[in-house]
Amino acid sequence: MQTVYVDVLIFLNIIIDFFILLSLKTVFNINVTYKRLVISSIIISFFSLIALLPNINFFLNILINILTAVVSVFISFGRCSISNFIKRTCCFFAVNFIYAGIMIAVYMLFKPEKMAIINNVVYFDISPPLLIILTLCCYIILYIFKRITGKQGIMEKICKVHIKLNDKIYCFFGKVDTGCDVKEPFSGASVIIVEKSVFEDLKIDENNYRVIPFSSLGGEGILTGIKVQEVIIDGQKIEKDIYIGLCKNILNGEIKSLIPNDIFGVDIL
Repeated sequence: MQTVYVDVLIFLNIIIDFFILLSLKTVFNINVTYKRLVISSIIISFFSLIALLPNINFFLNILINILTAVVSVFISFGRCSISNFIKRTCCFFAVNFIYAGIMIAVYMLFKPEKMAIINNVVYFDISPPLLIILTLCCYIILYIFKRITGKQGIMEKICKVHIKLNDKIYCFFGKVDTGCDVKEPFSGASVIIVEKSVFEDLKIDENNYRVIPFSSLGGEGILTGIKVQEVIIDGQKIEKDIYIGLCKNILNGEIKSLIPNDIFGVDIL
């Protein structure tokens, strides 16, 4: 019977969970802080303690694994639509399967001693530095796969946006939307739709004000348009005229804007 040390089990799972979540963040371009991933990894690592329980039945094991995935995705990446939450949870399972496959392959090739699978929890009685190296290798493989395939975001592309207006910088998150094609009617310039709450202290200059019509599935309407001084998206400066269109109570959560796909000059999705 393999001896399982609780401190080693929790520590190793913190490392594994962190790199799995980091892989998910990298592959699907989800903007979250590393601090949040670390906190999530610490919390969900305690689910690995099921390895210390007597043999549990198959269905209870599946239920615990589903609960682990749901808690992991929610804590790590926050609130989102139900459909996106389900997709992210399924992707979490997929990354886990990929990781497990890589680790088993490494085990078969290098034959590390003292490995056990207890209640579907993989336990390695190996030194923490070696596990960190192996886990990092798995992350690098996933990152290289992303670079080779050129996939920037399977579910969505979330960007960090910096907009300069009246010599002041406003920072917020935005979602690239292929269905967003609002244009400033006179110049044809692209329009980023932003929640008005982002610019609560903004004083609109009448000389810089535009009325921008838009249409959507919900109907037609008018946006307050303002030409910006500068736009930087994920560190990339946009070298073209850009307007913002102010909306109210349309975008919820951390996402405060919709970015037209053509703003980059290429299709990034």
